[in-house]
Amino acid sequence: MFAGCHVSIREGYLGAAKVAYQLGANAFQYFPKNPRSLSIKDYNQQDAQLCKQFCKEYNIVSVAHTPYPTSLTPSEEKRELTVTSLLNDLSIAEACGSIGVVVHFGSQIDPNDPLKAYQLMISVLNEVLKQWDGQTLLLIENIAGKPGSMGTTIEELVQIRNLTDYSEKIGFCFDTCHAFASGVWDGDIHQAFIEKGLEHDYFSNVKAIHLNNSKYGLNSGKDRHAGIMAGKIKSEALKNLVRADEVKDLPFILETPTEDHGQEIKDIRSFQQE
Repeated sequence: MFAGCHVSIREGYLGAAKVAYQLGANAFQYFPKNPRSLSIKDYNQQDAQLCKQFCKEYNIVSVAHTPYPTSLTPSEEKRELTVTSLLNDLSIAEACGSIGVVVHFGSQIDPNDPLKAYQLMISVLNEVLKQWDGQTLLLIENIAGKPGSMGTTIEELVQIRNLTDYSEKIGFCFDTCHAFASGVWDGDIHQAFIEKGLEHDYFSNVKAIHLNNSKYGLNSGKDRHAGIMAGKIKSEALKNLVRADEVKDLPFILETPTEDHGQEIKDIRSFQQE
């Protein structure tokens, strides 16, 4: 089982991989650069290469995550910078040997014309991926809106990917807290969710799972993560997901507010073993 958590690159990319390894993880996520800026990073390529080599030697899977300001529905003023930033993220992740770069689904830009946001998102994805020839994928993540909000459903995720010119360069990252907050997934509708994912060919393109519990209840629309054993999502629901044939071989990444990710990694490993 590939299990791990988000780690800092304070000590570099190799340092991040080593921290994950010391926690008992064989998977980890990291920000490739300053998480609060779209600035372009002139990264240390030797450090990135050493990270890739270390992960290969110890069979560790890594995933990058775009900085917080990244949006697939940027304003016209920020579009060029967003595209350049995404290409920079992909380049760093490729150098580190990461399977993908997680980016959140876009958001509404015109309440009177919901289609504008989808059209812009497709256009931005095409602009980025036309210039990208690496193996690292762009992984679109479901978001934690109220039920029915943009970016919450399997159908939207799959359709956006299908409508781009470069669908083969796009995968998905499934976030449990976000799906719970938007009412898409919980323990009681687990099988229906799996069946819908299979029907729409979603799971064949999911490359990573954000395994987070939720501070708030089902349908809350709130993106507030909780410790894996401490939130509103029942342990049984998380166990069912971890054991599901469709995802059990994927990296499960914790983004939980705890100082003991090592214990949480042990907890989720136990889900699959029980």
